[in-house]
Amino acid sequence: MASNRPATEAPSVPSQRGGESRTFGYGSYNSENEGPWQEWNPTAESTRPVRGRHRVAKQRGGLARSSTVLGVGVIAAVGAGGMASAQTGKPPVSISMPDMPNVGSVFEDEADEEPQGSTTPLSSAGLIAADTEQGNANAGEALRARIMQQAESQQDQVDLKAAEAAQAEAAKKASEQAAKEKKEAERKAAAEKKKAEEEAEAKAEAKAESERLAKLAGQFTLPTSSYTITSTFGQAGSYWSSGYHTGLDFAAPTGTLIKAVHSGTITQAGWDGSYGYKTVLTLDDGTELWFAHQSSIGVKVGQKVATGEVIGRVGATGNVTGAHLHLEVHPGGAASGIDPAAWLRSKGLNP
Repeated sequence: MASNRPATEAPSVPSQRGGESRTFGYGSYNSENEGPWQEWNPTAESTRPVRGRHRVAKQRGGLARSSTVLGVGVIAAVGAGGMASAQTGKPPVSISMPDMPNVGSVFEDEADEEPQGSTTPLSSAGLIAADTEQGNANAGEALRARIMQQAESQQDQVDLKAAEAAQAEAAKKASEQAAKEKKEAERKAAAEKKKAEEEAEAKAEAKAESERLAKLAGQFTLPTSSYTITSTFGQAGSYWSSGYHTGLDFAAPTGTLIKAVHSGTITQAGWDGSYGYKTVLTLDDGTELWFAHQSSIGVKVGQKVATGEVIGRVGATGNVTGAHLHLEVHPGGAASGIDPAAWLRSKGLNP
């Protein structure tokens, strides 16, 4: 507070006695005791109130300055909170303000007593040692730095959780992929195993069939030897009354032996028109084998014959163009025959 200025000259007022005017000032007289007036220059001691009564304490510059700093700190804190919210997308954190000075302490009984309140300057309120070391002397800047640090920490936690979630998702996908690959591998292994089993089974069947045919080959035989196949089953031509060939022709010189293909019974032996001399051998399963165009017949009806036994000789009787054996196969004695070559192969023979 500035020192008191000198008092101005006292104004003149009319006297209560005899109409004389009196002047307030140094050397003047008062109206009661007619003593001279002294110049009054007020001081701190002369303005002290009577003890026990309240007076307004002198204005402290610290309170005004602290209030100003408090306002700046609050504005900085609010601004920092807004900046943190805008940068991080997080709701602003709550701010705790330092204690205000004891406002009531400005009114004290004793004039020389100082106001009681926080002795910490508001400009450094809320600062920690780390803030001071970093040079953040201003409370608002320090609070802003701490809020930004907290926002970064929260963002780090969010990033960490996102990374953990990504790792968990990647692990889940890897596990699913591994399970899928394992399942696919198992499927392929099962398919390969099944294929190997099928191949092994096919080989076993082929082997069994080969053994069966080998056994049948011991029971069946070709009807003649030193031959040439000249006409096959189903071959078309004008030589045959049906328009196609109904058997298999073994061309051989006249007189070549004709043998029983399998054991059976002779059910026909003699002349049969375009077939010439023909012999029919009926097997145990009812299949009939026709031997035609023979030059001679060596068996009779009802005779039992064994595999490889001679039943006649190759000739050129009937509707022929040369000496050969005409062989037909009629399963179950049917009128229509089947391919003799296929039937012979089914018995392990290769005509």
